[in-house]
Amino acid sequence: MPTASNGSVDLYYDAEGEGETVAFVGDVGYGAWQWGWQHAAVAGPYESLVLDLRGTGRSDAPPGPYAVGTLVDDLVTVLADHGVRKAHVVGAGLGGMVALRAARSTSRVRSLALFGTAASGGGPDAVGSTSDHGSDGGLDLEPLFGAPDDRAALDRSLRAAVSERFVGAQPEAFEQIVEWRAEEDASRAAWEAQAAAVERFEADDLYEITAPALVVHGAEDAVWPVERGEELAADLPRGEFVPVEGAGHLAHVEASKVVNDELLRFLDEQSAPR
Repeated sequence: MPTASNGSVDLYYDAEGEGETVAFVGDVGYGAWQWGWQHAAVAGPYESLVLDLRGTGRSDAPPGPYAVGTLVDDLVTVLADHGVRKAHVVGAGLGGMVALRAARSTSRVRSLALFGTAASGGGPDAVGSTSDHGSDGGLDLEPLFGAPDDRAALDRSLRAAVSERFVGAQPEAFEQIVEWRAEEDASRAAWEAQAAAVERFEADDLYEITAPALVVHGAEDAVWPVERGEELAADLPRGEFVPVEGAGHLAHVEASKVVNDELLRFLDEQSAPR
């Protein structure tokens, strides 16, 4: 399987399908499993490229903290290694922040699809806070962390990312995700390095991002509030907001059919002859 090197850091990625490239950039701590539902839907009419963020899966996990700018460099490195000049970039949470910065600072982005993300991570109380959100409005990501070798923690933290309806309706899928997380998710040190990138992120000059942008957000997201998604879409010149009713932070997992329909519609609109 292909790897690209950004300096001394090896980055694993996988690509399948033909057509314009859709690059998937993941959320804090989660392995490539998080894109299984979208990969299957996209590969075929498009080329699906899934990157393991530094710190997760088969990519290297150098000491942190990481910065969004560094993760943008990783994305550009992978695209260049694969011979892709421009891609539709799909990002979840932290990956959405990477996508926003890439659209602002590079010429590599055709369009943006942003799942459960925000224009800023907040301040010093964001990571590891015991409150719902930091006193300065920062995001508290701690409920989403589960140590890969602690099954109870993986179960508990996954429940924080999806709705109770999903847990009750699809117990086998829930258990399968826990197994995937044990194999692919980040260690505590790597998770903290990635979470630091969220904490320190502040999107600059969103009005200068002219790429079309689909912003999808679970209406019941308890960690990245849905209001953050609404505000982000409103501040992007070509932003479109789609709430997913009844879904939590991992809306693209638990409501994959709804999200995939919106994503494919959006991609087809951007790829249609002009």
